[in-house]
Amino acid sequence: MEEPYELPEGWAFATLGDVGRYINGRAFKPSEWEDKGLPIIRIQNLTGTSSKFNRCSKEVEDRYYVKNGDLLISWSASLGVFIWDGSDALLNQHIFRVEPNHDLVTKKFLFYASKYVLRELEKKTHGTGMVHVTKGMFEETKIPLPPLNEQRHIVAKLEKLLLQANASKEHLAKVPALIKQFRQSVLATACSGRLTEDWRREHPDVKPARELLEYIFRRRLDEADTPAKKQRIRDIYSYREEQDSVPLPPGWEYITLDELCNSFQYGTSKKSMPEGKIPVLRMGNLQNGEIDWKALVYTSNEEEIEKYSLEPGTVLFNRTNSPELVGKTAIYRGERSAIFAGYLIRINNYQELDSGYLNYCLNTTQAKEHCLKVKTDGVSQSNINAQKLGKFEIPFCSLEEQQEIVRCVDTLFKVVKSIEDRYNKANSQVDNLTKSLLAKAFRGELVPQDPNNEPASVLLERIKKERAKQKEMKKAQKRKSKTLLDYN
Repeated sequence: MEEPYELPEGWAFATLGDVGRYINGRAFKPSEWEDKGLPIIRIQNLTGTSSKFNRCSKEVEDRYYVKNGDLLISWSASLGVFIWDGSDALLNQHIFRVEPNHDLVTKKFLFYASKYVLRELEKKTHGTGMVHVTKGMFEETKIPLPPLNEQRHIVAKLEKLLLQANASKEHLAKVPALIKQFRQSVLATACSGRLTEDWRREHPDVKPARELLEYIFRRRLDEADTPAKKQRIRDIYSYREEQDSVPLPPGWEYITLDELCNSFQYGTSKKSMPEGKIPVLRMGNLQNGEIDWKALVYTSNEEEIEKYSLEPGTVLFNRTNSPELVGKTAIYRGERSAIFAGYLIRINNYQELDSGYLNYCLNTTQAKEHCLKVKTDGVSQSNINAQKLGKFEIPFCSLEEQQEIVRCVDTLFKVVKSIEDRYNKANSQVDNLTKSLLAKAFRGELVPQDPNNEPASVLLERIKKERAKQKEMKKAQKRKSKTLLDYN
């Protein structure tokens, strides 16, 4: 096997098979699972995706027992290296318990060395959807091996630096929640009128919400061409539901969406295609109040395009999704021609209701609480129909103040976006730092070499000769036993 790169003086390349023994776990059957006995370590218990342990109280071979501090390597489904930090346990299949050859390698060095080579090994794995490393491939994988004393120095230095990197990562991990909290705080301040208190003092002559609503009501009545339609409109504007709401400034009112919107239209139910004339926006394309133009599907159906074509400034509402995501919205800004799918509702609001302001109102905590209250739940999905959406009350004010709110929120969100970009960059740098530290450690660049250390190549060769000698002695013993049997 070709050597990957040149090593420092006194180092040597060794295979994982040279430096340790890898014992696969036992294939425990579901019929052997119990509520008592020792916990059975599965891959999900190591990766943290599940804290639940199956247990077993029956006696198994000694090779399947795990003790605190044992080195474990998962080699199927999810490649990873772990040091068991728990009580006595049993080992499930697809995980190696590692017995390091302490004449060649320390456990901690093998832990980090395995992490280092596992990234490259993952690229060569078998299987589609589930990674899988054969034992032969694993044992033939080479790691850089310094002298034992230098291994200890490398681990000490590496752990000190990784501790600092992990501390940085823990601090960074708090940022997304703070950003989310800040966004919600901005929306709450904006949609309660607190953000534009100074603006209102400077603009006392704007039309109050009640006057705008009366104007919309009269216009709709004039446009209705039958008594039945006129009565439906009167019914809409006579609806009021008593609820606890945040107090609003003078001139503001809580108004239901169906009083401020002409209609709520469901999207196309026809099947989309991987290619076509224009995109069909789906629920996955609504992200953080904006349209995400990734993972698109398309249509070329002219009838669909004419019926569901979107106009710039249209707000889309996700009516069907998982319970925590149903009700998310996004504003279509006309970046490219598009229509929308059946799980979305197009909100056709009157010009007195600014689309940007509507989009922000529908992303407030108050709107999310309304969605949780009115949704109907099915198997793994929830639904909010147009009628329930229409009864959501938004804090309504003059169009001029709505537009000022949108301007202020846009400005603040641009600042948040720059912070988010810096966070993503810093997070990526910390991830790259960890990889860089491992690379430096296993290229001999982390600590200075000591010429007085016994070279790893000498130690490796001596152990290989001892192994070969022991192997030959075992063969000779077998031949001798066979000869004695034949003689008898």
